[in-house]
Amino acid sequence: MERTMMIDQAKVRVLLLESIHPDAVSRLEAEGYQVEALRNALDEAELIDRIPGVHLLGIRSKTQVTAKVLEAADSLVAIGAFCIGTDQIDLGTASRAGIAVFNAPFSNTRSVVELALAEIIAITRRLTEKNELMHSGVWDKAANGSHEVRGRRLGIVGYGNIGTQLSVLAENLGMHVSFFDTADKLALGNAQRCSSLDELLASTDVVTLHVDGRPGNSGFFGAEQFARMRQGAIFLNLSRGIVVDHVALREALTSGHLSGAAVDVFPKEPKGRGDEFVSELRGLPNVILTPHIGGSTEEAQADIGDFVANKLAHFVHEGNTTLSVNLPSVALPAQAGMSRIVHVHVNMPGVLAQVNSILAEHQVNVEGQLLSTRGEYGYLITDISGEYSDDVLERLRGMSQTVRLRVLS
Repeated sequence: MERTMMIDQAKVRVLLLESIHPDAVSRLEAEGYQVEALRNALDEAELIDRIPGVHLLGIRSKTQVTAKVLEAADSLVAIGAFCIGTDQIDLGTASRAGIAVFNAPFSNTRSVVELALAEIIAITRRLTEKNELMHSGVWDKAANGSHEVRGRRLGIVGYGNIGTQLSVLAENLGMHVSFFDTADKLALGNAQRCSSLDELLASTDVVTLHVDGRPGNSGFFGAEQFARMRQGAIFLNLSRGIVVDHVALREALTSGHLSGAAVDVFPKEPKGRGDEFVSELRGLPNVILTPHIGGSTEEAQADIGDFVANKLAHFVHEGNTTLSVNLPSVALPAQAGMSRIVHVHVNMPGVLAQVNSILAEHQVNVEGQLLSTRGEYGYLITDISGEYSDDVLERLRGMSQTVRLRVLS
């Protein structure tokens, strides 16, 4: 899908969904962009209707950016995921269209970790049950079933940015930590790596999931896994709703096999605040339910808003793709008085030579150039001085390897 784009900075249209932090709106409006910010997510049909003419799209976790949405996006150059995960975006189609995708892989890590620790302590101390009784006028001063977290073993499934930070803070609370990850990860502190998920489930008092939402993880944790957990263990999921069978979780809780659970993410979530929440887990006294707020602190959302908005602005102005999820990472400092040509192409031998040959034939002087490749695609930034003819762009656009051509002044 070859596209050529020359964007008038004063006419950049931005669509932000899902109540993205006002700092992001202010940052993008400061660039002179036309920003439309909506409170709720949009479904596929609604987004297809809204996306034509939009240059930058900002979403969180609920909005699904499908292939059909991207096909309707006639002006889109970049997508900002104002969250950690990007599984809600069809990255393959975005790459084939030369659309850059950015996220915030670190900004809300601390918020998720603190919520997980708070829930572990609350369930272990039976705080939710005591709180409900007190509000009902019942004074139940007893230590039965209430424990310290110190000395208990925490099992972390998924040892990425969140899992590793949780590991360190849990150890500081006196917990012992085991973890399982399909990738080869370095253990921090005294954490012990488990060779299999079954080993972790059989040896830990608390199991917490921190995995991504790739399709292969759908239904990852179900009745079989709950059965292999220790009697009286606690279960947490602050990752993705699709990875857990909630019917099986309810059965494990009501049967008494698990002593408690905390769930922040669900297979189907309401589109907006105030909508009805439906779940098999409602009404269970030993379950903490939160409305997907793991990363929803004012500090985290402000950091995410600023971080992703900056990435989008730098991409529009300079073409830099540092920390892009799907395109090769390239960052070439901007030079005053130069024109910048950004060339997204299929990663094949000889592309750079072909580009430079076209420029040389037209006596275009190259002042700076940087190329990077990742998998199927290459990303080339070329700064040129002086005048150049439309024929230069036509030749570059006409290359069989060209995916997208952008011209920045």
